[in-house]
Amino acid sequence: MLSFLQVSNYLFPLITLPYIVRVLGPEKYGLINFAAAFIGYLVTISDYGFNLSATKEISINRNSKININKIFSSVIFTKIFIGLLSLIFMIIIVQSFSIFSKNVVLYYITFGIVIGNILFPLWYFQGTEKMKYITIINFIIRLLGTVAIFVLIKVQNDFLKLAAINSLSQILVGVIGIIFVIKKFSIELIYPGFEQIKRQLRQSAYLFKSTIAINLYTNSNIFILGLLTNERVVGYYSAADKIRIAAQNLLGPVSQSIYPYVNYLVTESKEKFLRFNSKLLKLQGLFAFLISLVIFFLAKPISNVLFGAGFVESVNVLKILAWLPFVISISNVYGIQTMLPLNFERQFFYIVAFAAVINLVLLFTLIPHLNEIGATVSFLITEIIVTVSMAIFCEKKGFSLFNYGI
Repeated sequence: MLSFLQVSNYLFPLITLPYIVRVLGPEKYGLINFAAAFIGYLVTISDYGFNLSATKEISINRNSKININKIFSSVIFTKIFIGLLSLIFMIIIVQSFSIFSKNVVLYYITFGIVIGNILFPLWYFQGTEKMKYITIINFIIRLLGTVAIFVLIKVQNDFLKLAAINSLSQILVGVIGIIFVIKKFSIELIYPGFEQIKRQLRQSAYLFKSTIAINLYTNSNIFILGLLTNERVVGYYSAADKIRIAAQNLLGPVSQSIYPYVNYLVTESKEKFLRFNSKLLKLQGLFAFLISLVIFFLAKPISNVLFGAGFVESVNVLKILAWLPFVISISNVYGIQTMLPLNFERQFFYIVAFAAVINLVLLFTLIPHLNEIGATVSFLITEIIVTVSMAIFCEKKGFSLFNYGI
C-alpha cells in the first residue's frame, strides 16, 4: 500500500510532466519549481522530523490506545504551532524581497502544500502499518488533480492555476487523512497542553536538525540555483531532477515501510536486525545500481521524449543525477535503517550537517561558473560524502553490514 501511495505521488506528476514543460516553457516551469523549493523549507520545518520520530513512537506504542492518543494529539498540535510560525516567516520574506514579492500570489498559493502536509498523518499510517484506505483516497485525489491539469493548464500564464491544483490536492489529502484516522481508528484529538508540545519539540530536536541539514543539500540546490542564475536555468535542472526523484522513489516505499519494522526488530535481537539490514543493503543497492545505469545510458532519449527540444540542456544534468538513486540507496540503509534505530541520532545529524556545509560551499563556488551543471555536481559529491561517512561510522562501531554473514 505504501508502494502504491508513493507511485501515485510520483506517477501522476510524471504523466503530466511532458505536457507541463511544453506549455509553461523553461522559464515558468523554473519559477514554479523555485517557489516549491522555497516552500519546501517550510514543509521541512513543519514536519520537524516527525515522519521519522513519530513513526518510531507510534510503532513502539502500537498496542497502547492511551499512548497512541497522546502521541497523535501532541504531534498534530505541535505541527500546527510550527505551521503558524512558518506562515508568519513566509509573509515577512515574500513581502521584504523583490525576488519573491514580484510573484507574491504564487507563494501564498503554494503555501497550501504546507497546510496539507501538516494535516496528513502519514507517520500514523506508517507506524501502525495501516495504509490501505488512505492510499485509495490519495490515488483518487491525485487522479482528479492530473485531469484538472490537462483541462485547465493551456498557456504559460496558467502557472498559478498549476500551483493551485498542487496545493488543493495536498490540502484535500490532508483533511481527509486526519478525519479518516479520527473516525476509523477512534482517535481522540485533544489539546495536549504546552508541556506536551515542548516534549515533542525536545524529543525530535536532533531529527529535526538532521532533516534541515538534509534539506540544505537537496532542496537548496534549486533554491540557490534560482538566486544565482535565472528561472530558465532552474527549469533545466528541475526537469531532469524530476526523473531522478521518480526513479529514486521506486525504492522510497521500501525504506518507509521497513523503517517501523527495523525499529521493532532491533528491540528483539540485534543479530536479526543486522542480518536483515545486510540483506537489504545488497538487494536494494543492486536494484538501485541497475536503475542508475539505465537512466545514465538513456538520458538523451528520456529527455527528448519527456521535455522536448527546449530542454536539451537537461540531458547532461540527468546523466550526472542518474547515479544518485544508487548512492542514496546505500546511505539510506546505513543512516535511516541502521543509525537511527540504534539511537545514533546525534551522530547522524553531525554527518548530514557537515554535508550541508560542504554542499553550500560547492553550490556558491560552482554555480556561477557552471550553472545547472554546477548544482548537479555539488549534489552528487555531497551525497557520496554522506554515504561514505555513514558507512565508515557503522563499520567502526561494529555494525558491519556489507560483510555481515560472510
